[in-house]
Amino acid sequence: MFHGLARGAHWVYRRYESAAGTLESGIEFLERRYTPLGRFRPGPFEGWEFLWQPAVLGFLAMCLLFAGGSFPNSPLKLDMAGTWFFGEPARAISTSPTQVTLLLSVVLGYGGLLLLMRVWLRLVEILKLHPGAPLRSLWWIFAMWAAPMVVAPPMFSRDVFSYAAQGEMTSYHLSPYVLGPFSLGSSPYVNPVDPLWGNAPAPYGPFFLSLDGSIDRLAQHNQLATVIGLRLLEVVAVVALGLGVSALARHLGRDRGEAFALSTLNPIVLITLVDGAHNDALMAALLVWGVVLALRRHLVWAVVVCSCAAAVKAPAALGLVFIAWTWLGSRASLRERLRPIGLSLGVTAVVFALWTWLAGFGWGWVANLTSNGAVRSWDAPMTALGLALADTGHVLGLHSLSVTTMLTVTRSLGFVLALGATAWLLLAGKRHSWVRLLGLSLLVLVVLGPVVQPWYFVWGVALLSASYVRRQHFWILLLSIVGPFAGLPGGRDLVTGLVQSNVLLIATAIVVLGGVLVVPMGRWTQWSWAHEPSDVLQS
Repeated sequence: MFHGLARGAHWVYRRYESAAGTLESGIEFLERRYTPLGRFRPGPFEGWEFLWQPAVLGFLAMCLLFAGGSFPNSPLKLDMAGTWFFGEPARAISTSPTQVTLLLSVVLGYGGLLLLMRVWLRLVEILKLHPGAPLRSLWWIFAMWAAPMVVAPPMFSRDVFSYAAQGEMTSYHLSPYVLGPFSLGSSPYVNPVDPLWGNAPAPYGPFFLSLDGSIDRLAQHNQLATVIGLRLLEVVAVVALGLGVSALARHLGRDRGEAFALSTLNPIVLITLVDGAHNDALMAALLVWGVVLALRRHLVWAVVVCSCAAAVKAPAALGLVFIAWTWLGSRASLRERLRPIGLSLGVTAVVFALWTWLAGFGWGWVANLTSNGAVRSWDAPMTALGLALADTGHVLGLHSLSVTTMLTVTRSLGFVLALGATAWLLLAGKRHSWVRLLGLSLLVLVVLGPVVQPWYFVWGVALLSASYVRRQHFWILLLSIVGPFAGLPGGRDLVTGLVQSNVLLIATAIVVLGGVLVVPMGRWTQWSWAHEPSDVLQS
């Protein structure tokens, strides 16, 4: 039986390698054939003096995105009075945007995103081929790229307003594990909350809710000040994530500059964690530092920090599992593993109990971990499969086949597959590979989960950026490029605006977006291609 499973797994792996290799080769061919990269012949690397160029280009991209989201009535953000300092209507009732304003907002936003993707992609490819980039310079690039997002209005997601409302509930001792933000009544915290989550209890751990309530109290129960405080918390968390990934790369013998760029300069991090202020930044930073402490052989402190990460968002508990199981190495017997496992369970229980007591709302957060299942998005493969099967059944006349039933079946299947894959990766882990396998497990958990959000990818990418092997680098790039566009608002407005606008506006939008895709970014991009000695001989 086991030999059959092994042969089946090997067959699947060979099919994966073939398909992934074809996809990667096809993308590289298109880049060489239809982008300005094709006009450069890779030459000898000339040093790091060029870093100011991607720094400026990335800053320009973020400024374009900032401008696109700063128009009143921009579809890239919440259009509601009082939710930010600028770019919002002064009154609750505002006039509809003109076609020019609407189209300009979306084109600038998309143009900035496309330019950022191009700059980041070429930069990380250079760092992969030429290790040793000065980390100080990369931190300055992060500061330049992140600065516009620190002051921009929250874009692409309204979750930070839900956090603020939950912080207000916490500060007034209303349990977010029982009630939703709409329980605040006519409070100014309520209006910006997405109605989908208005009556939904919080799935976040007690550590985050404690911080959330503290920020609300420091803001003196001011809704906008609370949102600002939450953003600053996540900015600090992203900085901690960058430091943690650098330390992780150093311990694993990897290039710190490349790991830093793959994680902290990642477009998903800048857009969804810095601007969007998602608490995944705090979770990922704590998880990475817990792994670093484990590699430094500090079991108790590693478990404490990872437990705090899990007390922000539960998926970080996978880190506890991998640390405890692999602590004594791959050759340890089950009996030998019982001691670190028991110690880890005890420390985790103490940390959870402490944060639960400090938050004061009991263990309701454990029961709420599946509350995001209310979202039905085609971005999640298992949810898309359930929706597709239900629609197919209805077309075939099986009207008794409900969407809810099919989603329950496919999402349960996804959970079982994720559990099986995680168990297989856990058992395959060795002293020097378990960090990478943990990152892969987190990505599998996201892809096979009921909801896939771009910021979820940071969980695994943060660890893989310092531990990837072979084609995993390609998948990091692909997820990071595609992720920010998943469910991105404004796409329908762009298409509608193009169709309904006059010819001049259509031409302008096409020229701007097309130009961002093909305009040369400078000679420095040539170093993102592997240098072939034959090229030098021919020249």
